[in-house]
Amino acid sequence: MNLKYCLLFSIIVCCLISNITFSQSNGKLRGIIKDRSSGETLSFANVYIKELHIGTSTDKHGYYLISSLPANKEYTVIVSYIGYLSTIKKVVIQPNKITKLDILLLPGENELQTIEKIGERVIEKNETDIGLKRISIKSIKALPKGVESDVFRSLQYMPGVNITGDVSAKFYVRGSDNNQNLILLNGAPIYNPFHALGLFSVIDPEMIKDIKFFKGGFTSEYGGRLSSVMDLITIDGNRNNFSGQASLSLLTAKTKIEGPIPGGSFAFTARKSYYSSILKKFLNNKTIPYDFYDASFKINYANQNFIPGAKFVIHYFLSGDKFNNKNFLKEDFKFSNNIFGFSWFQVYDAPLFSELNISVSKFDGEVIPNFSTAGADKNELTDITFNYKFNYIYDSKDEIAAGLQITSVKDKLAIENNSGTFSSIQNSGANFSLFAKYKFLKIEEFGLDVGARYNFNGISKNGSNFFEPRISFTFRPAVFLALKGAWGIYQQEVTTITDENEVISLFEPYVIVPAYLQTPKAMHYSLGAEIFFNDYWKMNSEVYYKKLDNITALNEDKKFSSDPDLVSATGESYGLELSSELTYKPFKFLSSYTLSYAYKEVKKWIYYPRYDSRHFINFIL
Repeated sequence: MNLKYCLLFSIIVCCLISNITFSQSNGKLRGIIKDRSSGETLSFANVYIKELHIGTSTDKHGYYLISSLPANKEYTVIVSYIGYLSTIKKVVIQPNKITKLDILLLPGENELQTIEKIGERVIEKNETDIGLKRISIKSIKALPKGVESDVFRSLQYMPGVNITGDVSAKFYVRGSDNNQNLILLNGAPIYNPFHALGLFSVIDPEMIKDIKFFKGGFTSEYGGRLSSVMDLITIDGNRNNFSGQASLSLLTAKTKIEGPIPGGSFAFTARKSYYSSILKKFLNNKTIPYDFYDASFKINYANQNFIPGAKFVIHYFLSGDKFNNKNFLKEDFKFSNNIFGFSWFQVYDAPLFSELNISVSKFDGEVIPNFSTAGADKNELTDITFNYKFNYIYDSKDEIAAGLQITSVKDKLAIENNSGTFSSIQNSGANFSLFAKYKFLKIEEFGLDVGARYNFNGISKNGSNFFEPRISFTFRPAVFLALKGAWGIYQQEVTTITDENEVISLFEPYVIVPAYLQTPKAMHYSLGAEIFFNDYWKMNSEVYYKKLDNITALNEDKKFSSDPDLVSATGESYGLELSSELTYKPFKFLSSYTLSYAYKEVKKWIYYPRYDSRHFINFIL
């Protein structure tokens, strides 16, 4: 059965690649959209061709490509991006060629004209994006906040995302544990994305350019988690001028420095807590001697004389937390993240893009018991990931994407439970997987994304030879109505040892799923509708069902060191999500409602986890 899947996977990829052809009567339009003042590329900007009433949006690198344009004709290209003045350009499309048109936008009014709103609708017409939310940093800063803006806390305003109280920034998506969320920073995974025992995220909004968040049904290029994906891209830096800024909040001090370098730019951001008394407000005025910091550094290089169409990025991120009670009768805590990554994005003369990512992500966590009754716990995890993928766009507007990923993980854990039983765990493993997908977009009213991942080798002992098919679609029977759906199978090989009874989890070590347990798996079903009432008001509705198998749970019956730390569990969640967005200058009104159910079963005992929130309502003006 596994061999059959593997053969089918290979045949599909070979057939799709062999189908790459050029049309002799049409041309293509490609370019990059940037901020005129800083040179920063603009992701998800709208590019609209007025005469044909078609358009697209830029990718995370700021590139766009529009195929199947009748050649030897002049077109009006309108480019718009929220917070920028729109730009109109004229361009003549050459036959059987890629016409290049790069555009610079000036920051300006936070308003789109009517024609651009129509353009937005056309762009979204058959995009298979159910469960996907693109988040701008400007929208995060505009949301209500307690102390300062926080990327993770902004998610609590989305339907389908639950929190367990104001104390923690940890989020639970559609009835799944927090450890089932994949957090990527420039393609590198972050294993402990929280400061101050979960009160805040390690992601400073000042360092982020774009955010893609999948609540479920994510496509085949993402793997390794069961629930959701947050894909974060940091700023490139000012290519034109050196600049710097510093700021203070009630909690942290921040700085940002950016500027040009020969052939590119750099950006540096840093943040450090300096006033721990504010944290007392989150913990009933209890003293919390906490200190945390994070910093990000990124260099971009793109020299057309070196490699035309290439962009190289080197990035580094680190964060640290120290909880020092200054009392030998109480335990102390230390946590840190160190992430290094390199990427190479390449644009070819053909309508082909490729991207290579190499990253090293390391997490260290430690509980220092001193003379308290707490156990001496220590956790180390190192993740080395190699990822290569390409994307080709046909004249018909269809797309093919494929790639491979190799991930090596090594973990060490020394842990002592409440009964004084000590465990020492050390594992390592490597995952080798291929992914491919085909996006059928040639029909304007219908879009289909069909793909799969195949894991030839697993990080955990039971993660090999696993097939993960994925499918999502959009059908637009009318201009004002879109019907969307998604289905997929997912696998996760790294988990946490978490005590669900703790209000604030003081120590959540990461481990490879042990050999005595089957690898956790999930199946997603989702179906939704999007309705545009007019240019200012739209509504979304989604229903979902998620089945979880072999998920890990803490063994609360452990008494001896030979007893397993984790046991296998199953889970199920389902619900309804409704949201409405009304925009009318100068106001924006957002509302959402979630009806959700979630439960787990461990050793034939069914229980409802604390994030099983039946009704969840939000209003934002």
